[in-house]
Amino acid sequence: MVPDRLPSYRELPAVPGKPPHSAWGLFGEDDNVGLFNLITPERTAAGAREVQRGAVFPLNWDLEMPSPPLFGRGALRHTVTGFASGRDDVYDNFFPQSSSQWDALCHVGHPQHGFYNGLPAPVQTGTAEDKLGIHAWARKGIAGRGVLLDVARYRDSQGDPLPANTAYRIPVAELEATRKAAGVEIRTGDILLIRTGWMAWYLGASQQERFMLRNMQGLTTPGIENSEAMAEYLWDLHVVAAAADCPSLEAWPPEQREFGFLHQTLIGLFGLAIGEMWYLEELAQDCAQDGRYSFFLTSAPLNKQGGVGSPPNALAIK
Repeated sequence: MVPDRLPSYRELPAVPGKPPHSAWGLFGEDDNVGLFNLITPERTAAGAREVQRGAVFPLNWDLEMPSPPLFGRGALRHTVTGFASGRDDVYDNFFPQSSSQWDALCHVGHPQHGFYNGLPAPVQTGTAEDKLGIHAWARKGIAGRGVLLDVARYRDSQGDPLPANTAYRIPVAELEATRKAAGVEIRTGDILLIRTGWMAWYLGASQQERFMLRNMQGLTTPGIENSEAMAEYLWDLHVVAAAADCPSLEAWPPEQREFGFLHQTLIGLFGLAIGEMWYLEELAQDCAQDGRYSFFLTSAPLNKQGGVGSPPNALAIK
């Protein structure tokens, strides 16, 4: 169920009696997909019309990266087994949110109001009973129009490079300035990608610099600011997802302000998908060369019942 008219941020809650500024009930009382409901067959078909050259850009980073892993997650162990005429392999200590990732709707809830759409707090059984698990998106399928806002390249063009190894907080005005400079329109149902330049910095960093980032105390990265103005901006665009090349989408560590951690609003109240550490370097270079910052985007998350996250397995096609 997709309503004919979507409310603005100032008009939320979508349904009377639901938490303030929430989309709960907008797609039905039992919805567990969130804003991906806005990717309708018509919008998927429109997204496919963005393909002009057939150039394909994989958006997953290596599963081994970053190294060492961030946020206390473990490193993947890969064992190849087999015999002379065949091979098999085993992944051990696999953290699906250690590298490029989607955060499922069960990843985080709102501290006052709980998990998206008022669904019970996930008990993490690892089954379909965890209604907000990654399997909900995997079974729907994700294919639509994507848009890149290359903030790092825009800042370079202005002679003011974005400090990629600091907790720089990108404001709404800078996202809009980037969009206008690119001449791209953001439409309802789009998947928004944001390049901060953090991954490019990381790839050029020394192992000692990388080692200092391995825990939350030592990690500082740029990202969008955690403010109500940013929440309002993203909601009013009516995008279905926001993904970036940095570890937390929003700047880390989050600024201690009244609004709090932006994840809790975007995931818990809006049902908006968050993507982190997406590999955007080659896509961004191509967008800069041909001047086109929109494309067809597909993603096939792991079909794991009750999963909290997944590599996006995403492709941008131009």
